Amino acid sequence: AAMSRKRLQQLVDSLGRSAKHFNKSEVECLIKLFDTLVAESSNRFAAVGFDRNMFRDALHSAFGMTDDMIMDRVFRTFDRDNDSCISVVEWVEGLSVFLRGTLEERIKYCFEVYDLNGDGYISREEMFQMLKNSLLKQPSEEDPDEGIKDLVDIALKKMDYDHDGKLSFMDFEKAVRDENLLLEAFGPCLPDIK
Repeated sequence: AAMSRKRLQQLVDSLGRSAKHFNKSEVECLIKLFDTLVAESSNRFAAVGFDRNMFRDALHSAFGMTDDMIMDRVFRTFDRDNDSCISVVEWVEGLSVFLRGTLEERIKYCFEVYDLNGDGYISREEMFQMLKNSLLKQPSEEDPDEGIKDLVDIALKKMDYDHDGKLSFMDFEKAVRDENLLLEAFGPCLPDIK
């Protein structure tokens, strides 16, 4: 059942404030898209929102994402209240940063995606996991893990300003401000330009 006109209006108003990179008509379109996608999926979560698989399909079809591990992290980053379901509010607010976020917001977002265990640091192990996962295996390499370890060392040399062997948010932010390309250093977690 589509939401009532009044409920839609309230939602558009409140999201128009919180998802500040969209105007009201965009917010309304995103809410309707959300409703449509949820209705199509007709699963038991449908009343509340997207489960992981639906979200993954949306990321894949709309933004060409293919990396399961990264999509899973994006899901967790959108899912603010950790209820394993993305509500319409989480969807619109998440997309606001995902599609139009300021550099600052995107740095925060990418850091959250990469901080796999949520401890406030991107550790050597986390970098290794993500790079191992996102790089294509070369058949010729005897031990591809060695190459990945080297990449992790390079990333740390370049980004670990306080030399504690892991990246704090401050390290990551400073590195990305100096060199914007480092924003997605550990895997593609933002939509590509198109």
